[in-house]
Amino acid sequence: MSDNDGKKTLGLGGSRPSNVKQSFSHGRTKNVVVETKRKRVVVPKPGAAKPTGGSGPIGGDPSKRPAGISDVELERRMKALAMAKAREAEEQAKREAEEKARAAEREARRAEIEAKEAEDRAREERAKAKAEEEERKRAEAAKAKAKAAAAPAAPADAPPGETAVSRPSSAPRKAERETREKASKAKPGRGDDGRRSGKLTLNDAMAGREGGRQRSMAAMKRKQDRARAKAMGGSVEREKVFREVALPEAITVSELANRMSERVADVVKALMTNGIMATQNQTIDADTAELIIEEFGHTVVRVSDADVEDVITKVEDDPKDLKSRPPIITIMGHVDHGKTSLLDAIRNAKVVAGEAGGITQHIGAYQVTTDSGAVLSFLDTPGHAAFTSMRSRGAQVTDIVVLVVAADDAVMPQTIEAINHAKAAKVPMIVAINKIDKPEANPDKVRTDLLQHEVIVEKMSGDVQDVEVSAMTGKGLDELLEAIALQAEILELKANPDRAAEGAVIEAQLDVGRGPVATVLVQNGTLRQGDIFVVGEQYGKVRALINDKGERVSEAGPAVPVEVLGLNGTPEAGDVLNVVDTDAQAREIAEYREKAAKEKRAAAGAATTLEQLMANAKADENVSELPIVVKADVQGSAEAIVQAMEKIGNDEVRVRVLHSGVGAITETDIGLAEASGAPVFGFNVRANTSARNTANQKGIEIRYYSVIYDLVDDVKKAASGLLSAEIREKFIGYAAIKEVFKVSNVGKVAGCIVTEGVARRSAGVRLLRDNVVIHEGTLKTLKRFKDEVAEVQSGQECGMAFENYDDIRPDDVIEIFEREEVERNL
Repeated sequence: MSDNDGKKTLGLGGSRPSNVKQSFSHGRTKNVVVETKRKRVVVPKPGAAKPTGGSGPIGGDPSKRPAGISDVELERRMKALAMAKAREAEEQAKREAEEKARAAEREARRAEIEAKEAEDRAREERAKAKAEEEERKRAEAAKAKAKAAAAPAAPADAPPGETAVSRPSSAPRKAERETREKASKAKPGRGDDGRRSGKLTLNDAMAGREGGRQRSMAAMKRKQDRARAKAMGGSVEREKVFREVALPEAITVSELANRMSERVADVVKALMTNGIMATQNQTIDADTAELIIEEFGHTVVRVSDADVEDVITKVEDDPKDLKSRPPIITIMGHVDHGKTSLLDAIRNAKVVAGEAGGITQHIGAYQVTTDSGAVLSFLDTPGHAAFTSMRSRGAQVTDIVVLVVAADDAVMPQTIEAINHAKAAKVPMIVAINKIDKPEANPDKVRTDLLQHEVIVEKMSGDVQDVEVSAMTGKGLDELLEAIALQAEILELKANPDRAAEGAVIEAQLDVGRGPVATVLVQNGTLRQGDIFVVGEQYGKVRALINDKGERVSEAGPAVPVEVLGLNGTPEAGDVLNVVDTDAQAREIAEYREKAAKEKRAAAGAATTLEQLMANAKADENVSELPIVVKADVQGSAEAIVQAMEKIGNDEVRVRVLHSGVGAITETDIGLAEASGAPVFGFNVRANTSARNTANQKGIEIRYYSVIYDLVDDVKKAASGLLSAEIREKFIGYAAIKEVFKVSNVGKVAGCIVTEGVARRSAGVRLLRDNVVIHEGTLKTLKRFKDEVAEVQSGQECGMAFENYDDIRPDDVIEIFEREEVERNL
């Protein structure tokens, strides 16, 4: 058997192993040759004559059949071969069908292109015919005009003997020249035959444009007017348009020309005529601009820079549009009275576990759904003394204040402050007496102490609700939520969700991955993703809204706290967020506010009179300053730290915050600290790598804090080091002068007796005459008998001589004292 008569691979399951081959020879069927690693087996081809004899199901003599191939194996391989052939035929048919489909698609595309080209050619032919018709009409009109211009009489400037008929007319030459100029000014992209050269875009084909920029209808009308005026034999001046020009306090020359729709050169010329030399980029005052505007005939409309904020208008909502909204409840009270723990118990969360030192240092905004289905918005404010402004903000945006007082601690300073904030905001109050589970709890003492601050609870026959609760055991929480729901029902809180959103910034921070982020409590309207807004000196577009659970939401209605992403900078906590129509409006309002704030800060720090300037210089000379740089994680913490630093100091020393900001400590902060010799304090933030390296090189100290107590205490200690030590005098004795002696080389020496205390050589002395201080100085000598001694005890006699002073008399009294330095603290 020959293996070269044509071989075809036999496989199983679609794959054909190389060790199985099938032989064909001139249409005659041969056997199948199966090559294995060990032996070569010949298998009969299906359809071939089976060998006679044998007891197998397919046939063949088992003694002549090669070993290793059973009837079952042979049948399985035959089936696999048939399946492979069927699959190959199926794939071939599929390929042929796809090829036919592609050919049909190419044919359809070719027909479409040919139809489009035919349509383009027809359009070009129509345009060419139209152009030729217009050219023919123009030529006929030129010829008619030339014939009409020819007259029998000779003009005055004609040479003698020459008539107008005999002179060659210039009209045909003029018409020919105009034709050539028009042909030379033909649109680019067309050849001499009028066919388009270049690419035809889809937009041009759909719009019917034939290349080039199309002139507007106004431009075509102006061209027709000019042509009509020229045909009538003169130039007609355009009618001047007089406008109302909005004039601010100051305006540049170019902007003034733009608002009047006049040429800048004309405005500059008018200014020069009035004796003002100004270029187009210079700023002129409103009075000068008004003079120029009136000179050009326009009307002046005086406006102020503050008018840019007129787009933010206070619109009174129609009562029909108002809908019920959730109440906003602020948790207030003294530090460590359990405000956050109480809110955790309501929310079933563990917020307090994540706070440094176990105290709240940020305003937290949360939304809670009670078992009855009521939705409540909670604000958790810090209780530390430094966070006064945060508590004030919380009281301003709230509907109900929950005053948390510990039953084992009673009313404390920040409790009183929270009461004052609630009264100033004119909001109802609910007293939650916490920690009643403690053995030393005394709720009645809390109610009695509140009477001193005009807070009379219901159990004391007042109108303020009080609830005894325990954040640890959960006792009284249902009663507290019921009291809140009752108070909210009495208030009948409503808002219009179908209007531009307005809200208050509760907190703001600079996130490393997300940029500036502001926690906003929406007070009216609905804030949606994509809205353009302005907040304080910043503006932006809502890129994302994230609720208190960290989930992204598409909109936030009234009384819903959300984190807003998409600001261009970090706003101040307490700023108001307003949605505007356009990005230009938001940018203009933010720039105006930033400029106004900068001018206000400059005016506050400037001396307006000579007396103020001298007083400031004298004060700065006598006061020592401790400069510091503060960076915090959120805007509220930075504000609280700055306010705490301003309270540190006295007439001799003060703390000066050079810069405070939000975000990580950067190399710029280190540069500022180096220039001023100031330390850098980081509150819940860290310095980046470059800032750390620069600080190590320059020797700038960076301190990190997570609790505001520690930061304030350390700054107080550092500022106390700038205080001069206090000098205290300690009287140690008195001596009476009995006699005065003159000693050579010494001068006058007083013979004294120590009447009280002790006289020391190193101490200071005063000479008293009739209880009046005559001299204060030091002793030159202190002798007992002939010996110089260090001190003399009471009742003993001694000799004293004053340094550089000799006017001593009998019966004078010498007062002996010592000075000691005492360190002072703030």
